[in-house]
Amino acid sequence: MNQPLYTTEILRLAASLGETRSLEREDGSAERRSPTCGSRVQTAVEVDEDGRVRAVSQQVHACAFGQASAALLEQGATGLDPSDVEAAIVSIEAWLAGSDDQPRWPNIAALAPARCRQSRHAAILLPFRSLAAALADAAERRCEGGPPAP
Repeated sequence: MNQPLYTTEILRLAASLGETRSLEREDGSAERRSPTCGSRVQTAVEVDEDGRVRAVSQQVHACAFGQASAALLEQGATGLDPSDVEAAIVSIEAWLAGSDDQPRWPNIAALAPARCRQSRHAAILLPFRSLAAALADAAERRCEGGPPAP
């Protein structure tokens, strides 16, 4: 029998995505859209003096998989630097494409039903790509104006 696409866990994760939260300071921001499915994620990030994620705020307009992925991103992003996020994107992308190596991201296995549905991959990766772009924006702003305020 086929496994259902929208499992209870995916729907629970999607529903757990909270409202856009206010950051103490917005060090970088970005918006990414998926031409495949029309999903959109706006991300703002607050970083520490080393460029690591201190806090994330997202505005997500996506399917249940995109919302669930954004919820997982919020749960695991604190403390990551841009190279960590890029590595996560690469490993999640490979896993979605069929690699047996499960990405080191908390609870990512909940999204396993989408592995055989390529049309859902873009929505799952979108929050991660938006975070990577927001961190790049934070790094650029930092170069232009010095380190973020404590």
